[in-house]
Amino acid sequence: KENKKRKRAEKVEEVSEDQSSSGVQEPPPEAKKARKQELSEAEKELANRESALEQADEEEEQKLFQNKAKQKKQASRAIAKSVANSDTGTTLKQRKKNKVADETVNRRTVFVGNLPVDCTVQALKSLFKEYGQIKSIRLRSLVPAEDTVSKKLAAIKHKVHPNAKFINAYVVFKEECDAIKALKENGTEIASGFHIRVDIASKANSHDNKRSVFLGNLSYDISDDAVREHFSVCGAVVAVRIVRDRQTGLGKGFGYVLFENTDAVHLALKLNNSVLTGRKLRVRRCGEKWKASQKSPNQPRAPKDRAGKTKMCSKDSFVGEKATPAKKRTKPKRPKTIPRNKAQRNK
Repeated sequence: KENKKRKRAEKVEEVSEDQSSSGVQEPPPEAKKARKQELSEAEKELANRESALEQADEEEEQKLFQNKAKQKKQASRAIAKSVANSDTGTTLKQRKKNKVADETVNRRTVFVGNLPVDCTVQALKSLFKEYGQIKSIRLRSLVPAEDTVSKKLAAIKHKVHPNAKFINAYVVFKEECDAIKALKENGTEIASGFHIRVDIASKANSHDNKRSVFLGNLSYDISDDAVREHFSVCGAVVAVRIVRDRQTGLGKGFGYVLFENTDAVHLALKLNNSVLTGRKLRVRRCGEKWKASQKSPNQPRAPKDRAGKTKMCSKDSFVGEKATPAKKRTKPKRPKTIPRNKAQRNK
């Protein structure tokens, strides 16, 4: 019995000790809530700081990446510029060389115009071979019979448009002196009604305007020989050049005539307004500007006043319906108002 009493007393003491220890350590629930709030706010601040640091790191990385990309672009641009400069330098040199080569070739090349359509390369070789060695002959200004056929095939197969009557050619000599000798064939009649025009293809060869006249209002299907015959009365004709369309071969309505002497030009100017193939020609000197409204020398001029202004034409010279001028509206005049002071004085 005593042992049981002791055990019960020990149990009671343990329970009281546990209660006292629990009462001292465990805080009230309100204190727990306050502590939790403080911890959550601190955690939020830490999270915000960490996110801000991460953003700053990302921005720095982006800036570094952009700077590297800019440097790469600048380096690539510099390389491209250097390559372009080197390429342009080479291309300019090549162009200069090509220009020089073209000029030298043109000096050795002879242009032959007003050839008949059935003219062949062999006929031209037999005509110009006595002046020197020929390197090549090219036929130009061919109008194919069909649009699908090229000019080269048309020349080889002789499939030329039936309305085409003239072709041109280029004869390239080995030496420049031979090309100059070939100019003797200028004006020779290669076929009936075809006097050829032979000239150096170089651009440096200037046309003599003092010995030439400009022709306007030509018919589109006119031939060089018709113009030659029309102006042969004025003097010896060196060459006739009618400007033609490359695709159709028809004339554009104007051309030039080159004479041997300047005296022939004065006589050719008198053929202005002369009729050729049903058209009135316009003839003027080369290099002069054509005035659209030219007055005849016998036309009387309108009289001038003393002030220098031209008088109006008479009523009979007007042809057509005249407009009746509208009458101006006139407002009725208002009576003048007399001030009262003046009215009293008059009384």
